[in-house]
Amino acid sequence: MTPHAGTDAGTGGEQMMRVRTTASAVSKGTETLVHTGRVPPRVAELMAAPHQLGDFPHPVSYGYLAVGIVDEGPAAWIGTRVFGLLPHHSHHLVVPDDVHPIPEGISDHRALLAGAAETGLNILWQSPPHYGDRVAIIGGGMIGAATALLASHLPLERLEIIETNPDRRALLTSLGLTALAPEDAGDDCDIVIHTSGSEAGLARALEIAGDDGTVVEASWYGDTEPQVALGADFHARRLSIVASQVGQVPAGHRARRTRSERLGAALSALHDDRFDALITGTSGWQDLPWLMDELSSDTALATATLCHVLDYEEGS
Repeated sequence: MTPHAGTDAGTGGEQMMRVRTTASAVSKGTETLVHTGRVPPRVAELMAAPHQLGDFPHPVSYGYLAVGIVDEGPAAWIGTRVFGLLPHHSHHLVVPDDVHPIPEGISDHRALLAGAAETGLNILWQSPPHYGDRVAIIGGGMIGAATALLASHLPLERLEIIETNPDRRALLTSLGLTALAPEDAGDDCDIVIHTSGSEAGLARALEIAGDDGTVVEASWYGDTEPQVALGADFHARRLSIVASQVGQVPAGHRARRTRSERLGAALSALHDDRFDALITGTSGWQDLPWLMDELSSDTALATATLCHVLDYEEGS
């Protein structure tokens, strides 16, 4: 998931309020790139999180998936559970425009997936699937899985999520999704959404897109420069590759939807109980340094993680 660069700021004169964090989550793809100092200098300002402290590469206080309770500020907000694009801190001083109330019936942990759902919604708005389309999503991480859950409500002829990890395929299948190994993916797709962050995934996306089809590139590679196989399918079959980045509402919706409205729609989408399965681990907030080292390495935890939650409640 890429950070929400340029997110709407609060308007002047709004009263400050304090949010006591109850939980935050690690967006593994982007946060491990930040943790290992792999943000390209030329886009450092664009890729800054809305409320980060410090500058890339280090030291920087980062993160953009947090929930909490307003415990100081305007009387109308006291006790309200909120989601915000906020770093891994125990408390935050914000204005009302910085946060969004969490709907009833959605737990604090599930609300942390609002960022993933918002990114998935933005992807689907980028090149909207039509009735009866064949859609593939390559990469079953947090963003790919969230996008697939959203897309599963659309009247598509075919929706496949392509994932190399058999354990992830089993998890996705248990959610009622069609999850396949790359070699088993259907071809002649109208839209292929790429979220795996790998050269192999992007190459496979170009292979399975149908003639005149579209590949939506939603991966962020940091300072990695992937080789893109443009010599085979791209020109000969008139394919399109379009970028999706959640910092802005896509052009097709930008005149009619604000980022706040998009986030509200994402939070509403979390009424789907299947999102709980994307939370694959929980730790106390004190484990963040160790957790980031683990997720940035080739470890079993890194392989298994979709969304890892940090608890801030007493005793966690």
